[in-house]
Amino acid sequence: MTVSVGIDVGTGAVKTVLFEVTEEGPSWLSKRLERIRKRDPFTLADRSLGEMLEEAKMSRDDIAYIASTGEAETLPFATGHFYSMTTHARGGVYLDPDARSVLDVGALHGRAIQVDERGKVLGYRMTSQCASGSGQFLENIARYLGVTQEEIGPLSQQADDPEKVSGICAVLAETDVINMVSRSISTPNILKGIHLSMANRLVKLLRATKIADTEVLMTGGLALDSGLLAAVQETVMEQELDARVKSHPDSIYAGAIGAALWGAFRHEKLARLGQLAMAS
Repeated sequence: MTVSVGIDVGTGAVKTVLFEVTEEGPSWLSKRLERIRKRDPFTLADRSLGEMLEEAKMSRDDIAYIASTGEAETLPFATGHFYSMTTHARGGVYLDPDARSVLDVGALHGRAIQVDERGKVLGYRMTSQCASGSGQFLENIARYLGVTQEEIGPLSQQADDPEKVSGICAVLAETDVINMVSRSISTPNILKGIHLSMANRLVKLLRATKIADTEVLMTGGLALDSGLLAAVQETVMEQELDARVKSHPDSIYAGAIGAALWGAFRHEKLARLGQLAMAS
């Protein structure tokens, strides 16, 4: 049995999970999500880990591997660090074993990742450095419109005449939104227009990975934005792309899950190599 922890530090939140891996497979023991809100993310990760261990009636001595991902390369109590693309790929397949593509939409970028049944990365495409396809951009727009993150998805789905926005540059898109407000365009129609613009960029990434007859799982901070999910599904249908896009209630934890599972794998591999070295 291997007990492993995955810690995914993002721009807006820290996701921490606790796993137990046996010969029968991995079991999810506990999870924590902490919004950063100008607090120290490493302190939040440490606190979350303590709460999870207390809940599972374990101590830190019981942990075989603490794996970090995202922006946690310098996490002082981590055993090792994994690149976020590999962790989202592995975590996505854990959440949806049928997924052969993962659409990771985070605060700073969007990413389409082609994976196999083990969660190994076969290929990928990313958005450019421009933020107009990212969560940070959407958060800025929501703040300007005076709505909360939780309201964005439901409001977008109330749109009856979505207003087109620039999909090229975040600065131009924000200027579009200011102009829309001055023209009394409704908030739902503005948000749906933004979602469709983002969806167009994300679907281009999926198409570039040459997917066919594929289950696609959305992960990352925007995976639970129902408006964005609906816009991506709508765009996939319009472009006749052979893909079925879905989300999962725990999609936001995909990176942390993948880190925990890869950490357990690395620990077991190192343990086997150690045993072989001792035997020789």
